Amino acid sequence: MGSLRAEFLKLRRSMSWAVVVLLPVIAALAGAMAGLTEGGALADGWHTLWIRSIGFHGMALLPVGIALLASLVWRVEHTGGNWNALMGRPVPTAQVVIAKTVAVSVLAAAMQAVLVATVIVLGTLALGLAGTLPAGYWASSLVVIVACVPVAALQSGLSALLRSFAAPVAVAFVLTGLSTTLLMTGADAASVLPYGLATRATQLGTVLVSGEATAFDAAALSAESVLFLALTSAVMTVIIVAATVAVIDRRDIRA
Repeated sequence: MGSLRAEFLKLRRSMSWAVVVLLPVIAALAGAMAGLTEGGALADGWHTLWIRSIGFHGMALLPVGIALLASLVWRVEHTGGNWNALMGRPVPTAQVVIAKTVAVSVLAAAMQAVLVATVIVLGTLALGLAGTLPAGYWASSLVVIVACVPVAALQSGLSALLRSFAAPVAVAFVLTGLSTTLLMTGADAASVLPYGLATRATQLGTVLVSGEATAFDAAALSAESVLFLALTSAVMTVIIVAATVAVIDRRDIRA
């Protein structure tokens, strides 16, 4: 708990919060832009607004945003003698790695919360949509938060092992593009990449009332799809965290 508490204390003055707010707001504004320029006309109301917002967010901004957050969380440890101070503490490496992963995951969850809040504000105040965001999108947002954990774990691991701030972000950018391409072509391999899993989660249930789907064949929000994403995310996270701990211990960076 000491390591986790230390991470949250570090976040209080972190630039990470700018990423948490800016990226989902940009995604929501992009999703609402067509409606705003057309005088609030959205064919399927909340469904259209959500699909346009979450599409851009899930296929590009979310995974890359998590990469930025992980690099920011680890950046302080790569300056001066902070790395040796961190790893020289009488604390198991696993505890440090898990605390960092949790910190990045919480920030990723906050990004999703900001997206939901911004979509509701824009839909209600700017577009004048009736009612509120359908319950299914609240539920799918919880699944997105879970599916972001393996991405957070992988990006945290890369940011721990690479002193460069930009290199882990570049990796995320490339693999996010690859994952989206695999999803659009219907390749099952997308599900073995954390980025593909997160993107797939963002598109759950995103089918317009008219029947029009998103850029790829999104899964319905069902017990089966939720269970698959939750279990796969859990297994991926355990494997990635274990691998990160093993690599750090083997490199003996404490010296």
